[in-house]
Parts: sequence; C-alpha cells; structure tokens
Amino acid sequence: MGNSKAIPMEPSTEYVSLYIRVAIYFSYVLITIWGIFAEWKLKLMKYNPISGRYDDGKPPAGYARLWEEFDYFYIRQMYRSISDCWNRPICSMPGAHVNVMHRTTTNSNYTYEVTGESTRCLNLGSYNYLGFAQNEGPINDSVVSILERYGSIGTSSPANEAGTLDLHKELEAKVARFIHKEDALVFGMGYLTNSTSIPAMMGKGDLVISDTFNHASLVVGCKQTGATVKPFKHNDMEDLERVLKEAMSTQTKDGASMGCAYKRIMILVEGVYSMEGNVSNLPGIVALKKKYKAYLYVDEAHSIGAMGNTGRGVIEYWGINPDDVDIMMGTFTKSFGSVGGYIAGSRDFISYLRRTSFSPTYCESIPAACTQQILAAFDAMCSPAGIAKIKHLHDLSNYFRESMRARGFVIFGAKDSPVVPMMIYLPSLFAEFSRECLKKGIATVVVAYPATPMDKGRARFCISASHTLEDIQYALEVIDEIGDKLDLKFNRFSDWYAADGPMARTLPSPTTATTTVTAPATALVQSSLNSTPRSKSVVSSSKVPSPSKHVKSFIPSPLKGGNASTVSNMGWFLNIFREVQN
Repeated sequence: MGNSKAIPMEPSTEYVSLYIRVAIYFSYVLITIWGIFAEWKLKLMKYNPISGRYDDGKPPAGYARLWEEFDYFYIRQMYRSISDCWNRPICSMPGAHVNVMHRTTTNSNYTYEVTGESTRCLNLGSYNYLGFAQNEGPINDSVVSILERYGSIGTSSPANEAGTLDLHKELEAKVARFIHKEDALVFGMGYLTNSTSIPAMMGKGDLVISDTFNHASLVVGCKQTGATVKPFKHNDMEDLERVLKEAMSTQTKDGASMGCAYKRIMILVEGVYSMEGNVSNLPGIVALKKKYKAYLYVDEAHSIGAMGNTGRGVIEYWGINPDDVDIMMGTFTKSFGSVGGYIAGSRDFISYLRRTSFSPTYCESIPAACTQQILAAFDAMCSPAGIAKIKHLHDLSNYFRESMRARGFVIFGAKDSPVVPMMIYLPSLFAEFSRECLKKGIATVVVAYPATPMDKGRARFCISASHTLEDIQYALEVIDEIGDKLDLKFNRFSDWYAADGPMARTLPSPTTATTTVTAPATALVQSSLNSTPRSKSVVSSSKVPSPSKHVKSFIPSPLKGGNASTVSNMGWFLNIFREVQN
C-alpha cells in the first residue's frame, strides 16, 4: 500500500556552524540597536511618516495597552524595513504562474500603493500541489454548473441549522471512503477544523502530547481544551516515549506509584510539516501509541492528495493500517484548490463531534461551489490521469530537492514531499533573496523569526503538479545564480550528492503527467547544472532549454572557508547595514 521508506536525515539538514550562528545573532543585535536609535530619532522629532506626529503606541490615560511593547517596536523598526517581502498582492489565478502586482512606498515601507503594473512570475509559493487551482477545464465547468443551481453565495447558516447541503453529505461519504474510515465531518475552514474540534475531544484530566513543530491551529485547539499539554521534540521518538512514560508512572509525594494520572492521552502530529517539509515518523508513533494505549490524531493538511502513490497521505506513504490512526484530519485548501477541512474516524466518534464541536454549530458551511470543486478534484485524483499527476508531483519535488542539494544549498525535507525549505539563516539575506527572485520572475516565500527559530530563517518552495520540467530547471538556474551572488551555499556536504558521492540516488525523471519515462537522478542534476539560463520573457514556454557549455556547479561559500573574493566574503555583512539604513 505504501512506500515504507526511512526518513532521510543527511548530516546537512540540521547542521548550523558556530560561525553562522554567531553571524545570525549579531545581525539581530545590530538591527535591534539600529531600531532603538531610529525610535529615539522619531521621538525627538515628534514625527510619524503616516500621521505626521510621533506615536509610541501608548494607550490613552487610564487604559491598558492592547499589545506588547516589544511587538510594536519589532513591527515598526525591524519588520518594516523588509516588509516588502511579504503580503505582495496578486492579480491572477495562483497556478503554475502568477501575476505579482508592483507596489511603491514614499514613507520607508510604512504604507504601500499599487502602481497598476504586474510581473508574470513562476509560482513557487502556493500550496497548489496538484494544480487544481485553475479557471478552465472540466473541474471548473462543473463548478460553474453548481453556481447556476445553488447561487454564488454561501449557505448563510451553520451545518447544524440550515447549512447542510446534499453536496456536503456526498463529500463526507467520499472522504470517508477515500481514506478508509467509517465516517467524516467537513468544516468551512481548515484552521477551524483543528481549533474548534480538539476542545470537543479532550478536557480537564486529559493529556495532549504535541509535536513542538505543530501548526498554530493545533496549538490553539490544545490551549482551549483545559487538558494538560506536553510537547515532545520534533519527530523524536525517544522524547515522545519519555513523555509517555512520565504520564504512565505518576508518583505521590512519598514516592509511591499512582499509575497513569490522566483519563485519556492523545498524541497530536502532522503528516507533512509545512515549514520543514519533512514527514512524521508515523511507524514509530503508531508503535508507541499502541504500547502506551494512547489515541493518535494526524493532521494531513499538507499530505492528503500530495503524499502516497494514490494521494491518500502519509498513512499510505508509510503503509500504515488506517485503523491504527484514531482520528484523521485534513484540509481542502492545498491539494484540492478549495476551502475547508475534514475530520474522519469511527461513526460513533463523528456523530459525537457533530454535536459538540463549535464549528458545525457556529460557523458557516462550505459554499456549494467550493464543495463541488472538492468533489470534482477527488474524482480527478482517482482517475489514471490523476495518479500520473501525483507521480509527476513526486518526481518534480525529488528532482528539485536533490538538484538544490547538489548545488550546495542546505535543504530540509523528506522524499516525495512537495515542500522544499532552503536555509538562508541571516535576516538581511532572506530579504535580499526574496527581492532578487522577484526581479528574476520567481514568486516564493521567505520565513524568519518569530515564525521559525531565530537561527533557522529560510525560503520555502512549494512544488506543483502544474509545473513543467522546464519551470523547475529555470527556477534552479535562477536560484543558483542568486545563491552565488548572496553566498547562500552553506552545505558542507554538497559533494556527497555528486554522481560518485555516498548520497547519490536514483530518482525517476520529472515528466509530463501522462508519461512514465525514468532516468538516473545524477544525469538530470548534471543536465540542469549545465543548462543555459532563460530570460524572464520565456518563463511560460514549454520548450526545454538545450545544454550549453559547462557552467560551474558549486562555488564554496566564503562563510564556509571558500576561496571567493573578499568583497563576496563581506557581502552578507554589508547587507545587514543596507537593511538597517532603511
């Protein structure tokens, strides 16, 4: 049923040298000091670029502050200088390519104005894993027909009142059959699926054991339960067992054993972690779940549709019996190109959840058109073309990941995962990387503190089945060029991925969704390293670029002791001053 492969944990995936770590913290210290001086300057001038007067965020006399003082300072003096790297508006369908609107600012990034112009970019930032976010084709036609029948508005009512349509019942049955569960319940929003349902499952006297890298919706849901919440180190089975052992061997003050002090224990994990790109160690978690008689809740938001040979998520990826996972959760916002989420389990459990979860009682149901989008996407996934589309996604993801590693970048993520994070570390560099990518016609996402640990700033690439091999090769060429320019190649083990290296692999060739041609990965990687960069004007072309004369595949970064010029060696440091001067 599944692949049952070991989680790849190469030495490069978790290593951060002392030199880089010192540079990271020095960067933040320098930016913070500069921000303090900038704040003093504004205060002395009594000037605010927006209102014309200085505003330190203090509330009126007698009122308590609505926000933390440091948060206000962070947004004004640290985030603001690089805020152009986020919240970029688009004006097209977020498919394989997307139109990113141009913005301008006249007050140092306090506010922006759109210019009316846009750039056509290769989209490596959307969760459109299977390419169903589209405005043409049979899926779109079926959605249009539903609009004519049900109207364009939502249900205007929660599911437990007048918001349940025949389409919702059909979707719930289809979800349950697809993931081999007795029943399922659908929700109008993915975030609410977790945050409003976990409190209905667990309560006072219970224990929730949560992976430290779990999504905010899981964290919020845990906080609302009233149960005891204990984290375990990300994907660390030894630490998970330690927490379980402690829960099962509670002692009194005099040292006598009381056994388990909790009524119920539930383990919460994700299938694919959206910031790391790696897969939960489900075989190990299931073994511990059985050993200690705990319940298991798996969030498959980023894995349903994208992982496993037929898109059934990490359960299929690992070859796990669905009966070994008590509660399965997923969303329709990624692979299905729609909205909402689901929870699946036993028929009795789902019946209980319909009456106790906040969402079916207080939140509006999924609109009819969006429900039809999901149903049609399910039908497409289960067809031969859909299975080929999933394989194409895996091939592209693996090809892109291994090619990036071969070029010297530090890459996180597991095999087949469509999420490919690239470590950038330094705050000035991920801002510059984002800007350079936009100039070259690539739309991507950069992530930094506080969304990630302070020393783990990164760019996150999301691969889609709607991408072509040429799209991925173009992205590799551009990122390779930017990586040399900004000294982003921190991978000390890049030679491991060469054709004769210990980590050399044989992966299928990225192909169109209807072909099954395969080739060695090393040949593919070398071919892309030797190809000629394309101009931005032909990003969407379907013609594969021909190989040119040999291009240097990897220049050792000065931050790792390479032999590049002194100017290049100081590039990362000068970028810090460039940012704080904004």
